[in-house]
Amino acid sequence: MSIGKEYLNTVLERFSKIKSLGEKTMSQLSDEDIHWKYNEESNSVAVIVKHVSGNMISKWTDFLTSDGEKPTRNRDQEFTDDIATTSELLQVWEKGWKTLFATLSGLKEQDLLKNVSIRGEKHLVIEAIDRELFHSSYHTGQIVYVGKQIKNADWESLSIPKGQSEQHNREMFEKNKAKNN
Repeated sequence: MSIGKEYLNTVLERFSKIKSLGEKTMSQLSDEDIHWKYNEESNSVAVIVKHVSGNMISKWTDFLTSDGEKPTRNRDQEFTDDIATTSELLQVWEKGWKTLFATLSGLKEQDLLKNVSIRGEKHLVIEAIDRELFHSSYHTGQIVYVGKQIKNADWESLSIPKGQSEQHNREMFEKNKAKNN
């Protein structure tokens, strides 16, 4: 496999994991929870999701042929908390991710060194992908953090629960040892 194809496969896998973390967090939240925010300068999960989705739809629609900041995007509106339910929120979330995955799945290795434009600034496709990986990771981390604040002791860990690192590592080493033999 070529390095370009390996890169595209790897980023698709990374994006899938980021998306899953957001969804596992939102599945723990009630319709009321998605509107909670620490203070007036903070964003609720609903607002963060609207922003991530709006960004993805703008950047990844007609990705190779038009500027990533579409004239139809209303970025400021993304920061209004007007989503009523968790179900609605997941639909907004899915729309952005679907746009991203459809575009990434259609890219070819030779596309990685093409230039695209975001707000008039030129980027290599590979840079634009890395930029989205950073942006979506950053905001998904915020979603998880807010979810943990809301759920407190009722939080269901998305990775290795506290105090279980040694056990998890033993299990992983045994699993991988068996797989590699």
